[in-house]
Amino acid sequence: MNASETHEKIKSQFPDGVVEFRSEGVIEPFIVVRPDLIREISKFISEDADLRFDYLMSLSGVDLNDGNLGVVYHLYSMQKRHRIVLKVKVAKDKPDVPSVESVWKSANWHEREAFDLFGLVFLDHPDLRRILLPDDWEGYPLRKDYKVQEYYRGMKVPY
Repeated sequence: MNASETHEKIKSQFPDGVVEFRSEGVIEPFIVVRPDLIREISKFISEDADLRFDYLMSLSGVDLNDGNLGVVYHLYSMQKRHRIVLKVKVAKDKPDVPSVESVWKSANWHEREAFDLFGLVFLDHPDLRRILLPDDWEGYPLRKDYKVQEYYRGMKVPY
């Protein structure tokens, strides 16, 4: 199934869920979906007999530098041998995205990393806590507006 067919299948099931679809002029076709529906859409595309997206290759946070943060999901079907990229966009001041850990267990650490480095809050995640930085670290280092702390626990931060 190609990206256009995947888009049509998702759009038919979630008519108000698809925000944008791009397949021309991009390296990988992608579908932008409403963040509040990402879990339901993920469940659908992982279980649908034609789609069977059973492998979350990666989940990445991104600072869009326009007051918004994004999450990018690279998905693959081992059985059907096709792929798609899903994206969601949320406001930086309310970075809530439903967790997809219940659909793809590998999302657990990916979501924790995006939380740790971008401040994305994955709702209903079973263990959302920092994974790379200490618990008392201030801020989210991969945000474009991040200011490096001058000192951490009395030690000068070398930046």
